[in-house]
Amino acid sequence: MNFSEEQVLAMAPDDSSKRSGKELANASKWGLMAHSARALWGECQGSGKLPYQTQVDLVAVAFKCTCPSRKFPCKHGLGLMLLYARDKKHFVETPEPAWVTDWLDKRSAREEKKSEKAEKATKADPEAQAKRQATRLRRVEEGMADLKRWIKDIVRNGLHALSDREANYFETTARRMVDAQAPGLAAMVRQLGEINRFQEGWQGVFLEQLIRIYLVIEGFSRLDQLPEDLQTELRTWVGFAQSQEEVKAGPNVRDTWMVLSRRAEQEDNLTVERTWLYGTTTQQYALILQFAVRNASPELTLIPGTYIDAALCYFPGATPRRALVLQQFGVAPPGAINGLKSWHQVADTLAAVQRVNPLVGASPVIIDGVIPVRDGSNRWLLKDAEGHGVVLQGDTDRAWKLMAISGGAPLRLFAVGRAQAFEPLGVWIDEHYVAWA
Repeated sequence: MNFSEEQVLAMAPDDSSKRSGKELANASKWGLMAHSARALWGECQGSGKLPYQTQVDLVAVAFKCTCPSRKFPCKHGLGLMLLYARDKKHFVETPEPAWVTDWLDKRSAREEKKSEKAEKATKADPEAQAKRQATRLRRVEEGMADLKRWIKDIVRNGLHALSDREANYFETTARRMVDAQAPGLAAMVRQLGEINRFQEGWQGVFLEQLIRIYLVIEGFSRLDQLPEDLQTELRTWVGFAQSQEEVKAGPNVRDTWMVLSRRAEQEDNLTVERTWLYGTTTQQYALILQFAVRNASPELTLIPGTYIDAALCYFPGATPRRALVLQQFGVAPPGAINGLKSWHQVADTLAAVQRVNPLVGASPVIIDGVIPVRDGSNRWLLKDAEGHGVVLQGDTDRAWKLMAISGGAPLRLFAVGRAQAFEPLGVWIDEHYVAWA
């Protein structure tokens, strides 16, 4: 398996871990360095009597170390993998010792237990399940009726009246949706409250989200009149979870997937990691969501800039985007990337998606030949070869970095956005890809 130094360092939880990992990427620090087809391991002498045992799963990238650090990966895991990326000749290929085999086998066993648990859940009392579902549906419909009245009040009073509302105005409504067992709608209401109402043009963004919520409510009330995939889409927006095991039991797509970006955010007591992938053969995008209790590590470590040979299962919907990694076969050689050539092509592509699914939110795109510029209003734009531009979202520092990288020359970007505004999440520099967190 081949990893670059930059890809390894991109996994570091913070700058301190990066520095410490670089210091440990020295063969003299390690008393044992070895590998097999699926793993990498080593022993590093710390302050204690016994050396720390460090191991890396090279197939579905994961780390484990006996050191007391709560960071993931720790400096020992980073150092060992960084040393491997720099020079594999330090590592002897040998049979896996018991402490490595046990760890890998336990990882596999956990996946099997999850499958067994899901299977038991499906065999639960169907009559009791039907009663619970009917009770929840009634509560959801009651909550939607309240939310619909709330939306009409906002429209009736005008957006200017929102300036007088208290800070908890949106949160109170979101909590009512949680009580109504509609967590998806609660999240959509919270997004309304997060819109910066002091920013120019906020009204358009606000109304777009408000209309999306209204469409979900109206669509859900006519669920049996809609195509099956759109029914599934609406249920997801409301907050009816889809079983991961059912998703994995469905069809899968095997491809060489490029890892485009990985971003972790704190939501309450959870760390939510969003990772975008691009299939080089299918030309499909996939969003991998992972959830972990704070300070816990995600199950999968997907490194931006790498290519993986993997089978993915998409969650059903009108325009499937979210997916699960069914099986990862290992790191793959780079595949071809086909970017769109203009913002007109992007608009046509997104319009085709919205015709099928009017609820779709921010969309991913790879676009060639764009240049960051500032217009007369000091806005940052991304202009294509035809002279058309969209607003560059994100902080000003990122805009200046893009300008420095470009130097006036066209760039290939990976960005996520909608309509006339996109946020760059990665850029190709002389065929080398760099992702932003």
